[in-house]
Amino acid sequence: MADPLVLFMPSGKRGRFPAGTPVLEAARQLGVYVESVCGGRGICGRCQVEVQAGQFAKHGITSAADHLSPVGPKEQRYAEKRDLKPGRRLSCSATVEGDVVIDIPLDVQINAQIIRKAADTRVFERKPAVQLCYVEVEEPDMHKPLGDLDRLKDAIERDWGFSNILVDQHLFPQVQKILRQGEWAVTAAIHKDSDTGQPSLIALWPGLHNEAYGLACDIGSTTIALHLVSLLSGRVIASAGASNPQIRFGEDLMSRVSYVMMNPEGREAMTAAVRKAVDDLIGDVCGETGVHRNDILDAVFVGNPIMHHLFLGIDPTELGGAPFALAVSGAVHSWGGQLDLETNEGCRVYMIPCIAGHVGADAAAATLAEGPHRQDEMMLLVDVGTNAEIVLGNSERVVAASSPTGPAFEGAEISSGQRAAPGAIERVRIDPETLEPRFKIIGTELWSNEEGFARAATATGITGICGSGIIEVVAEMFLAGIISTDGVVDGSLAARSPRITATGRTFSYVLHDGDPLITVTQNDVRAIQLAKAALYAGIKLLMDKLGIDHVDRIRFAGAFGSFIDPKYAMVLGLIPDCELANVSAVGNAAGTGARMALVNRDYRREIEGTVRAIEKIETALEAKFQDHFVAAMALPNKIDPFPQLANAVKLPERKTLGGAEDAGDGAGRRRGGGRRERARP
Repeated sequence: MADPLVLFMPSGKRGRFPAGTPVLEAARQLGVYVESVCGGRGICGRCQVEVQAGQFAKHGITSAADHLSPVGPKEQRYAEKRDLKPGRRLSCSATVEGDVVIDIPLDVQINAQIIRKAADTRVFERKPAVQLCYVEVEEPDMHKPLGDLDRLKDAIERDWGFSNILVDQHLFPQVQKILRQGEWAVTAAIHKDSDTGQPSLIALWPGLHNEAYGLACDIGSTTIALHLVSLLSGRVIASAGASNPQIRFGEDLMSRVSYVMMNPEGREAMTAAVRKAVDDLIGDVCGETGVHRNDILDAVFVGNPIMHHLFLGIDPTELGGAPFALAVSGAVHSWGGQLDLETNEGCRVYMIPCIAGHVGADAAAATLAEGPHRQDEMMLLVDVGTNAEIVLGNSERVVAASSPTGPAFEGAEISSGQRAAPGAIERVRIDPETLEPRFKIIGTELWSNEEGFARAATATGITGICGSGIIEVVAEMFLAGIISTDGVVDGSLAARSPRITATGRTFSYVLHDGDPLITVTQNDVRAIQLAKAALYAGIKLLMDKLGIDHVDRIRFAGAFGSFIDPKYAMVLGLIPDCELANVSAVGNAAGTGARMALVNRDYRREIEGTVRAIEKIETALEAKFQDHFVAAMALPNKIDPFPQLANAVKLPERKTLGGAEDAGDGAGRRRGGGRRERARP
C-alpha cells in the first residue's frame, strides 16, 4: 500500500510519508514552515497543528483525528503545564498513521500571509442608514396617560421628522430605565434604509451620545478585510484583515462546495469559522481604537456567491453545478446578532446583491466603486482570484461573467508557490543576455543583486514565489526567450546558462539557487497558461457580446490585482491590448463599494438597480469559449494582436516548440531547438 498522504493547509503542499513520520518532519521536508524552538522536546508549544477531519474529494483524502498517533506523554505534559487547545496536537510528537489534512493555526504561523486590503482614501457624500437623534422627552403626567415609549416617539417625530417608528423588541424592557437615567434627555439611533422605508428605533442611550460606527467587510475566499467606519464623519477609523479560515476546508471555492457535499457538518463548520473570523476582526479594530462594540450600529458585507451563502448559513451546494442557482440574489437585510457578531443588539446588516451564480456581491461592490455604468468609455473591471469575476461595459450596457482561473495566481499548484508572506518573491527581472535573474522579496525593498540584500533577507529567508512574482517570472522568461510563444521552456538554452536544467522530460528555470532551491518548472508555466487563458477567454466572450474589439480602460480589483504590474499582465496575455497608461490597480474595490453603501444609503439603491440591468453571461454555455481559450494559451495570444503593448515593450520573435493548444502530456518535451516564425505585425 502507498504511504500515507499528508496535506498541509493553508499552503496546499502535500506529500507521502512512511507511517510513523513525525508531522514536524513531514512539514520540514515539504518546506512548510512550522516553528519549533525547543528541538522537538514538547516544551515550547510553537509547533501546534490541527487535524481537519472529513472527506476532501479534490485531493482524494479522507482525514480523521485518529490518522495521527494517539496523544503521547510529551503532549500530555504540555497540556498539563501550559494550555493545549482542544483538537490541537504538537507536531514534534504526533506521527503520521494515515491520510491526513493538517492545518497550521493562524496564531502559531510566523510567516503568516500578509493581508493587503487597506481602505482607499476616497471621500463619499454621507447619508447613512443610521442617524443619531438627541431629544428631550416630556415627563410623565397623570393627566396625560401616554406611555413613556410613545412620548419618546412623539419627541423624535417632533424634532427629527421620523414618523410611524418601529421599535426593536430588545428595547421595550429598557426604555423606562434609560429615560430616567438621562433625566428625560436621550439619544436615539434611528435606522431607515431608504427614503420611502419605515424608520426603526434600534438603540437608545441616556443623555447625549455622540458615537456611531459601522462595518464594511469584504469576505474573500482567501482573505477577509474589514473597515471600521464612523457613521458621523464617514471616515475609516481602522482596518484589519485575516486569512479566511475556510481555506482549511479547501483552497478554492469548488473544493469547499465539495466539502459540504461530502461532510454532513461541513456547512455549519465553515459558517461558524467565517463568522468567528469576522467577529475576531471586529475585536481587533475595536481594541485598536477603543471603540465599544455596542456603538457599532450598521454593517455592509460583500463576498462571492459561495462566501455570501456560507456567511448567511445557506448551503452552497446548488452553486456547485449547472444552473448554478443562488438561494438569494437580491440585497439581504439582517441583524448582527443573528450572524453571531458581537455588536449593538440592534445593529443592522446589509448585504449587497449578487450579480449571478458565480459573479457575486464583491463584483457588484467593485462595480459600484469604479462605476463603468456611469461613464462613456468602455471599462473592463477584473477581480483576479481563484474564480475571476469580470465586468465590462459603459453607461449604455454592462455585461458580466466569471471564469475559473483556479488558485495558480495565488501560489497554489505552483511547485515553489506560496501566498503573499514575508520572504516570498514578489518581483522578478531576467537579463535577456545572461539569463541571470534578480528579484525582490516581501519584507525588504532591496533587489537580490543589491548590497545588503542577503543581510536583509535573513530575517525572513527566501521562501517561495507569491502570485505577483509568478506572473512576472513567467512573463520575464518569455521576454528573455527562455519560454516560447506556446509556453515551452527552451532546453537548448541549457548550453548558455546553468539556470536551465533538465527535469525529467522537460526543463526548468532556476530562479534561486540556494536553500530552498526555487525553480519554475514546465508544469508551473502550464498552470499559469491555463489560468490566464481561462480569464482571457471570459473577457473575449464579453467583448463579443458587446461587439467591440478593444477596451478603453482596464481596472484590476482585489488585493492580488493591486500588486500585478499591468505590463506583465499584458505580456502574459492575461488582459487584452490597451494603452498601458489606462491600466491600473484599484485595490480592494469590493471593500470600497461596501464602504460606499455603508456611508450613503443611496448607493444601495444604485447598485440594486445596476445589478438588475447587468447582463450575465455563463461562459460554460458559450460555444466560442473553447476557441478563445485555445488561442489564449499562446503568449500573449495566438490570434489577437497587441500593438499598444508592442509600442511599450520589445516583444521577442515568435518561437514555437510544443504547441499552445496542448496543455497536457507531451507538451514541453525536451528538445534542442525549435521552429522560429516571424513576429506578427
